[in-house]
Amino acid sequence: MPMILASSSFAMWAAVGVLLLMAIGFGVGNIVLTHLLGPSRKGEVKGTVYESGMNPIGDARRRFNVRFYVVAMTFLLFDVEIVFLYPWATTFPSLGGAEGEVLSPIFFGRMLFFILTSIIAFAYAWRKGVFRYD
Repeated sequence: MPMILASSSFAMWAAVGVLLLMAIGFGVGNIVLTHLLGPSRKGEVKGTVYESGMNPIGDARRRFNVRFYVVAMTFLLFDVEIVFLYPWATTFPSLGGAEGEVLSPIFFGRMLFFILTSIIAFAYAWRKGVFRYD
């Protein structure tokens, strides 16, 4: 009996192994083919530093305004909120029966609290002038 379990376990993991080998082979194959078939021109213009379409001027360690960081974190906050809202929205209508009558207000209250704290954080950032670029 243990032999059957071992072979079925191997069959399940064999598909994962084949997928990993295909992914590694695809990555290595692309790199090798790029070096073999791709152009290999070299020159002063080709070797210069390219930074978002702009010529690099000055030191790379200059300071950025903290507002960029705060805007990025606010974006991530609302992204995570959407990630949490989607599963909640899909399971909330299916709460039914006797347990659903008890659980529905609790689930709804928790989600309202979550959304309310996100709105308060956004209003706080707005009031502090984080989104103003003067």
